[in-house]
Amino acid sequence: MEERKSSLKRVFINNVDSYSSKYVAKFLSECVAGAHGDDEEEEESVVDTSGKEKAFEIAGTVSEASEENEPYVAGTYFQLKREDLLSKLLHCDVIVYNISQHQDQVDEAFWAATTLHDEMDNFTRPKTFILVSTVMTWACRKPIDPEEDERPFTDDDFRRRRPHPNFKAHNDLEKKVVKLGKTNKSMFSTYVVVSGMQYGMGEQVFHHFFKTSWEGLEPEIPVFGDGANIVPTIHVNDLARVVQNVIERRPRPYYLLAVDNSNNTMEEIVQAISNALGPGTIKKMPLTEAYLVREITVVEIDYMTVNLRMESAHLREQPRIPWQCEKGLVDNVKGVVEEYRQNRGLQPIRICVMGPPAVGKSALSKIICDHYRLHHVKLKPTVAETFAQLKKVVSDDPSAQNESAADAQELLNALNQSVEQNGGLLEEHLLLKVVRDKLMTKPCLNQGFVLEGFPKTYDQAKELYENDDEEEEDEMTSKKILPAFVFLLDAPDVFLKERVMNLPESQVEENGYEPERFLKRLSRYRHRNNREPTVAEFYDKMGVATLSLEMASCSDPNRFMLLEKVIETVGPPRNYGHGIDELEAEERKAMDEVQRMEAQRKAEEEEREAEEARERDACWEKWVKSLEAQQRQEEELLEAESAHMRRYLSDHLMPTLSRGLLACCSARPRDPLDFLAEYLINNNPSN
Repeated sequence: MEERKSSLKRVFINNVDSYSSKYVAKFLSECVAGAHGDDEEEEESVVDTSGKEKAFEIAGTVSEASEENEPYVAGTYFQLKREDLLSKLLHCDVIVYNISQHQDQVDEAFWAATTLHDEMDNFTRPKTFILVSTVMTWACRKPIDPEEDERPFTDDDFRRRRPHPNFKAHNDLEKKVVKLGKTNKSMFSTYVVVSGMQYGMGEQVFHHFFKTSWEGLEPEIPVFGDGANIVPTIHVNDLARVVQNVIERRPRPYYLLAVDNSNNTMEEIVQAISNALGPGTIKKMPLTEAYLVREITVVEIDYMTVNLRMESAHLREQPRIPWQCEKGLVDNVKGVVEEYRQNRGLQPIRICVMGPPAVGKSALSKIICDHYRLHHVKLKPTVAETFAQLKKVVSDDPSAQNESAADAQELLNALNQSVEQNGGLLEEHLLLKVVRDKLMTKPCLNQGFVLEGFPKTYDQAKELYENDDEEEEDEMTSKKILPAFVFLLDAPDVFLKERVMNLPESQVEENGYEPERFLKRLSRYRHRNNREPTVAEFYDKMGVATLSLEMASCSDPNRFMLLEKVIETVGPPRNYGHGIDELEAEERKAMDEVQRMEAQRKAEEEEREAEEARERDACWEKWVKSLEAQQRQEEELLEAESAHMRRYLSDHLMPTLSRGLLACCSARPRDPLDFLAEYLINNNPSN
């Protein structure tokens, strides 16, 4: 056990969660100890198999904190202080600093190499430092021989390299790493691995071209600049193989070019991507247009405009390196495209929606297409689209000189003849060809589709999907268009008839739902599905399960309930989701909606306040009138009561009181009140 443990090398890789470093780490974690034996005839194995000891244990820094560690990484470190990071580096046998993707790692790589060199006397075992740099440090290198412009640069020419202005720091670091490795090679060996433009496993530098081709929104894929520049490239897994080779073999050269044998131009690369994934056409655009594409960084533009013909002399001398894409991206584009789809989760969703006429197939299909961003394939629009495309191809080349124009003219003639002879309808074999060609278009193959209401019979399904042509170039064609999910809508005939009766006249004419015609179509559908074999049985035979959905009503809530069942069956979307422009448009729309709702709320609040003010004014007016009326009543009552009192006083009190007051004034007594009281008692008229 101890011997097996001793063979395990601990490898540090910076930014192990980034594109390039991630796949280098993943590849190394799967390598088997002893795979690079001394016996040249021994078959090399880099895949971890049961019962074999792994060759490397991976640790490294991450650019973003995460609670979940990848299974291929034994330990990750986030934002460590340099003294803490140094202790981690000292516990590793191999230190790999990848600066090919992240310029912000140049300073840290310089510090790591310098500090490890200073600590060399304290090493308990030898260490290897590998700097993964970029060919951009060669970008301004002039041809070796002006008369032999096609002579490639090799590893031996590294002393005469000239960096791109934005990559001078990379070049200085390369020189420093090479110099540090010359002090004591037995304890601290250093290597510079200069990587070409990396591709594969989901893409990074070339991602814009893959995404634009896959989405199918552009009729032509852009090539920025003249496209004649030669771009040195390497598959990211092949870069990992080079790093593995350096670790295990410690080659004599300390400066290595890691490029494949392609020497493809940028135009050739984009054309290959467009052919394999997109419309098959490209368009050259000014380089300045690339700066307007938000998904392309300035650094990536620098990468895509480099013009270098390079050849790795060291790798050519290493026949044991099992290349994945030795001849480059163009020659291996099919495999690279499949990697792109797999790693990005961009698998097509193929759905077929069937059911009787007027059951709601179109409405449900549209909802599914909107949710999953799929292509809606209906017979009438597909046939009309085919006619339009064929006419365009023929009109672009009226003489039909090229093969595609001649084929288009031949098919157009056959379609026109079939329509004329069959009362506006296509013969079945032509209809099947039109549908099949539609399903085989790049958009349908990339994103997927919802095929509505077709095929209608078992024989149609068999002819559409089963491939009996032995000369067919692609034997997987049928599997590429066979639906993975089939949804069978159904409803009682009474419900369907009632629904048709309640449809607007325009929809009735558009869908051919006139009473007599609709009843015939419904009868044919029931007859086809009551006999054997049916379309559903064909799908079952092909291993495609059919989910029955009952249409209870035509309301939106019912449709969305059906969509929920579809989502449960199909799962989440398998596309890019919304792009930056779409997200911003949605944010603007959401903001506009918020502003609209706020304005509506304010208007409603102002209207409510105005209504309350009107109600308050009306209540106030009513209250004032009520108070005035009450005051008048009180005044009238007081007036009536005071008049009675005045009469009483005038008749019974005032005459005697007046005489008493006059007498009091005449007598001027010491106590006028006592005098007046005595006077009133003595002169009381009632006595």
